[in-house]
Amino acid sequence: MLRNILLGIILSTVLVSCQSPQSENDMATTENENTQAQATPVEEGWENLFDGKTTQGWHTYGKDSIGKAWKVEDGTLRLDASSKKDWQTSEGGDIVTAQKFDNFHLQLEWRIARNGNSGIMIYVQEDPAKYEYAWHTGPEMQVLDNEGHPDAKIKTHRAGDLYDLIASSPETVKPAGEWNAVEIISNQGQLEFYLNGTKVVSTTMWDDNWRKLIAGSKFKDMPDFGAFKSGKIALQDHGDDVWFRNIRIKRL
Repeated sequence: MLRNILLGIILSTVLVSCQSPQSENDMATTENENTQAQATPVEEGWENLFDGKTTQGWHTYGKDSIGKAWKVEDGTLRLDASSKKDWQTSEGGDIVTAQKFDNFHLQLEWRIARNGNSGIMIYVQEDPAKYEYAWHTGPEMQVLDNEGHPDAKIKTHRAGDLYDLIASSPETVKPAGEWNAVEIISNQGQLEFYLNGTKVVSTTMWDDNWRKLIAGSKFKDMPDFGAFKSGKIALQDHGDDVWFRNIRIKRL
């Protein structure tokens, strides 16, 4: 009886000794796979401009921090426009990225409150002593409730338009309160706007025709508007509630 017990203990010890190295190797492999999965970007080359949790990487135009009216809610970056100040929001203001970009592919989603107005600007020069607002230098993709905002009566002021320069076509914007998917691609002077998967604007920047467009617009007395080939991305405070999410960019 004792002999059988001792034999069982010996066999169990040998079995455990044989299995242990394999188990440790499996654990090491699993840990390594997990580490690689965390370190590898979901899509190579893309950079998140909004992490869904904080306002890191953004600040109010001309300031070091972001206004309290810009809030992170449920994975969105929201402008709470409940407290008005002139045509903008108290403790709001346009916000800009910390980084500058030249050739890029920008993607994001937005939704606007009923009767709301906002915008997405590119190539913004942050020099408040020279340019009071972000839109004094940065061309804008219009964000608008076409059904409720009076700006929609102006051909080049509708959602998806290259604001006050080129009307978007076809019209693919969704009603107020629904999410719209945007892509802005600027590469070597070629500018394209996509709204909800459809190309709605295509033009060439910085050539004679571009300068003619500006000369016939509200920006005609702003000599530096649309002239820069590198700058910041901006989200506009136009005094209305607006939400943004899934903001990312790829340098081209």
